[in-house]
Amino acid sequence: MNKKAIKIGIWVLATLGVVSYSYWIFPVWGMPFNSQRHGNPPLTPPWALECWLWEDDVNTSDYVDELLTGYKENDIPVRTIILDSPWSLRYNDFEIDTSLYKKPDQWFKKLQDNDYRVVLWMTSMVNSYSKDANIKDSKDWYQRAMDNGFLVKSRNPNKWWKGEGGFIDYTSDNAMNWWRGLQQNVFDLGIDGWKLDGTATLFWNQLGPIPIFYKRTSKGIMTTRTYMDHYYRDEYAHGLTQNPEFVTLSRSIDRGFHPEGFSPIDASPVNWVGDQEHKWVTDEMILQEGDEKVDIALKGIQGFESAIESVLKSADLGYNIVGSDVAGFSGKTIPPRLYIRWTQFSTFCGLFMNGGHGERRLWKRTEEELEVIRKFSWLHTELVPYMYHYVVTAHKGGRRLQAPLKKGKYHYMFGDDFLVAPIYMDSKKRTITLPKGKWRYFFDDNEPIDGEVDIDREFPMDEFPVYIKEGAIVPMDIKRSYTGLGNGDSEGFTTILVYPQSENSFDYFHTDTEGKTTISYEAKAGTLKLSLEGTKFPHILRIHSNSKPQSVTLDGKQLEKEVFWNYDDQDHKLLIKNGSGYGKGVYEIKF
Repeated sequence: MNKKAIKIGIWVLATLGVVSYSYWIFPVWGMPFNSQRHGNPPLTPPWALECWLWEDDVNTSDYVDELLTGYKENDIPVRTIILDSPWSLRYNDFEIDTSLYKKPDQWFKKLQDNDYRVVLWMTSMVNSYSKDANIKDSKDWYQRAMDNGFLVKSRNPNKWWKGEGGFIDYTSDNAMNWWRGLQQNVFDLGIDGWKLDGTATLFWNQLGPIPIFYKRTSKGIMTTRTYMDHYYRDEYAHGLTQNPEFVTLSRSIDRGFHPEGFSPIDASPVNWVGDQEHKWVTDEMILQEGDEKVDIALKGIQGFESAIESVLKSADLGYNIVGSDVAGFSGKTIPPRLYIRWTQFSTFCGLFMNGGHGERRLWKRTEEELEVIRKFSWLHTELVPYMYHYVVTAHKGGRRLQAPLKKGKYHYMFGDDFLVAPIYMDSKKRTITLPKGKWRYFFDDNEPIDGEVDIDREFPMDEFPVYIKEGAIVPMDIKRSYTGLGNGDSEGFTTILVYPQSENSFDYFHTDTEGKTTISYEAKAGTLKLSLEGTKFPHILRIHSNSKPQSVTLDGKQLEKEVFWNYDDQDHKLLIKNGSGYGKGVYEIKF
């Protein structure tokens, strides 16, 4: 090959590189500027760490009431209800469709009075046609918005999955005044968040059949990626002006569409990973080529394994409170074992969101599903004080809630103390790779296990591969007996699991106040000294100990056995219960 041909080849490759970068990488992904886009995660309010519920088959206030009543009667915790589309007269006019949601002023207030949080679905589109809303044809509404300069310039409406319309122009003050005025209608109802669906990623012009990922706003040409940042950041920021505990639910990683992350991390109090089907794995299509069969994955049809991968990719990128639709968003039916295993995985994610298509009334499903899903829903709720610690540390630039591990398929750390290895196939068997250190199986924690070992075992349907690190301190909010970590008498107290090893400390950031308590211990031969320094609070210490204590003192005063403490010989747990009327908060336990 002569020098001229080499030069031509280099020139062609360089040109292709510039074209592909300018056409796709820069306007759609924003690379290589993503480190400048992302900041630290915001302070997700504690309520958003509790269980979410929604459905997408009926979409009426009567059905929401039926769901919530059934969950309450069957003692399954729900804190947040999502109203997905359609709930408005036409998409994003923010007018409640009263044929679906009756007497909204009264109904929303009733939800608030019953301590539910309400999150409404929305997008950035002003529609000329809305596929399944009450008002389908809204060409006049769209044209007035376009003529007034409220929408990003476009020759024709952009098509999206709910119809077609134009993008609200976040760079225009007049557009924002109009848009925020529309939204005030539902802010006045006291909503707690937006589910920001993914229309912003469709921000493009058409050149014939070819999408061009730039559009003209009031402030000039804007890329798809920049518009996405405006959408997620501006809607979150405005929501906080209406409600200091406002959240937005937005995509983080959804398969490979946006490897840089959909929403900026600093505007991502809660994230989910898009839509999956009620399936274990990605479907495969088998094509016959001569005498050979070729397996080709259908990329649009994703199952449970895809959700796990996307959650862990999101965590690796730096998102903090992430989850998926329990049992998947769509499909024909939800297999019972899939529903259970997906619930168990979601228990050890920041977001527990049970919703989508399919039967979500657990009392109409199998008894096993009802009992197991109730148990793990409560376990997730109990872990809120532990999870909130990592909300605060991540916001300050420190440890996030989930950290994928290099060894072990889909293994990750949930905080510093739990190793989780989700069961991603329809099997009770799982291989667990434990890192260095000492561990205990969380659902039967009597025996310590040395790390740096692979464990092959079966996990019954009411258990899950979760191991807790020896030395852990875990604050929990126990109100029920389903998980075996307390009972109804535990309500009003923070239960603290302690697995003493040498020494450790944990900052407990209170979820009901701005208080902070540092929980620390030092274990020496025959003595355990445990301190609660900071904000005082009613507590139950649940300390693992193979030996029965000889004495327990608090601030130098002897505590009476059977009144303030007792020892469970079977579970090897020392239980100490105390209110908030103590002094320095220094316990000394002698064995």
